Amino acid sequence: MDRIGDEHFNAGADRTGLRRDVSGGQPECEECGEDSHAQRLPAHIPLRQRAPTGERVGRAPALLWYFRPDDQMPAKTPHGLKLAGADTPAPARTTPRPPPGDQFARNPGIPLDLDTVLSYRINRSAVERRAATIPTRRTVKKQWQAAWLLRAVTLIDLTTLSGDDTPGTVRRLCAKAMHPLRGDLEHQLGIEPLHITTGAVCVYHALVATAVAALHGSGIPVAAVSTGFPAGLSPMATRVAEIRASVAAGAQEIDIVITRGHVLTGDWEALYDEVRAFRDACGDAHMKAILGTGDLATLTNVARASMVAMMAGADFIKTSTGKEGVNATLPISLVMVRMIRDFYEQTGHAIGYKPAGGIRSAKNALDYLYLMKEELGERWMRPDLFRFGASGLLTDIERQLDHFANGRYAAAHRQPMV
Repeated sequence: MDRIGDEHFNAGADRTGLRRDVSGGQPECEECGEDSHAQRLPAHIPLRQRAPTGERVGRAPALLWYFRPDDQMPAKTPHGLKLAGADTPAPARTTPRPPPGDQFARNPGIPLDLDTVLSYRINRSAVERRAATIPTRRTVKKQWQAAWLLRAVTLIDLTTLSGDDTPGTVRRLCAKAMHPLRGDLEHQLGIEPLHITTGAVCVYHALVATAVAALHGSGIPVAAVSTGFPAGLSPMATRVAEIRASVAAGAQEIDIVITRGHVLTGDWEALYDEVRAFRDACGDAHMKAILGTGDLATLTNVARASMVAMMAGADFIKTSTGKEGVNATLPISLVMVRMIRDFYEQTGHAIGYKPAGGIRSAKNALDYLYLMKEELGERWMRPDLFRFGASGLLTDIERQLDHFANGRYAAAHRQPMV
C-alpha cells in the first residue's frame, strides 16, 4: 500500500544561496520560499536586491510587488504518493492536471462510488511524519512574510458565532472585514491600492440580513452556518428549510454540518444523500461541508467523509465547527487536501478547503499556507479555494504587520476586533 507522507527530501545549499534538492529538484529561494522566480536570478545577485525601489515609510518597503495575487504557481509534483490502498487502479493520467484557471465551473457532484470511497485507508504515523515537516521545510522572512500575511488576511472568514451576538456586534465585525488593517498601518506598508478585505463574514442565520445590509456594495460575501449547527442533529426538513431561509436572506455561502453518525457507522449512502439534499437547497449559494473531523475517530474516516462530500457536490470541505474538542490540525488538513487533489485529478473539479477552529496566530496561518502551496499549488491560496475559519487570527496578523512596519509590537487595544 502506498502511504501518505513517505517523502524524503535531502536538501543542500549551493553557492548561490538557494536551497536545492540534491536529487535534482528546482532551487528554492531562501527568503520568500518560492521556486519559480528564484531559479531565474543570476547567481551573483543577492535575492534581497531584486525588490523594486519605492517609497518607504519607517522600516516597511512598498509591498505591492511582493503581494502578487495573480501569480500562477504550479503545484509541486505529488512525488508519486497516493492515499488509496493498493487495490485502487492506477489513474489513466500520466501527468498532473494543470491548476484551474481564474474562472472554473462549480462542482456539480458525481454519483457515489463506494469502491473508491472504501479503498482509502490512511496510515496515521506516515501522515504525522509528513505533517511535522510542513512548518520546517519552508519559511518566509521580512517583506515576503509580510506579503504572505497580507494574503492570509484576504483568506479569513471573519466569524462570530457566540450566543451573545447582537446586530451591533455583527455590524462592527463587518466594518472590520471591509477595513481589516488600520489606515495608518496600510499607509506605512504602502498597500492602500490593494483595497484588502477579508474573504467573507460568517454569522448565524438570525443575523444574515444584518450582515448583508452592513456589507452592501463591498463585494464581501456573507456566509451562514446552517443545518442545526454545530451538532447537525435537527430534523432533516428543518435543516433544509434553514438553508433556504439563509439563502433567501442574502447569504452567498452556506456552511452545512454533516451527521457524524453516518460516518461513524459507515453509512456512506445516507451521508451522500444528506449532503446532496443540502447542495440542492443551496441553489446558487456555495456550500461548505463541515465534517466535524474531531468527532470522526480515525483519519480513514476523515478521508472517506471528504470524498463522499465532494462526490455529493460540496464546493468546500471544512474541518470543524470550532466547537469540537479537536479542531483543525495539520495531519487532518494534510489528509483532506490530498483528497481534494485526488478528486481534482479524477474529475477536474476544483474543491476549496477551509480549516477552522484553533488557528489563532500568524505562525499557524503561515503553516497552513505552506501546506496549501506544497500540496495543491498557489491557485489554492486564493479566496475562492481556501479560507481560514477564524475570529482571533486577524488580531495577531495585524500585530505582526505592525511589528514589521515599526519594529515593535503594538498593544492589543491598537488592533480592536469589534
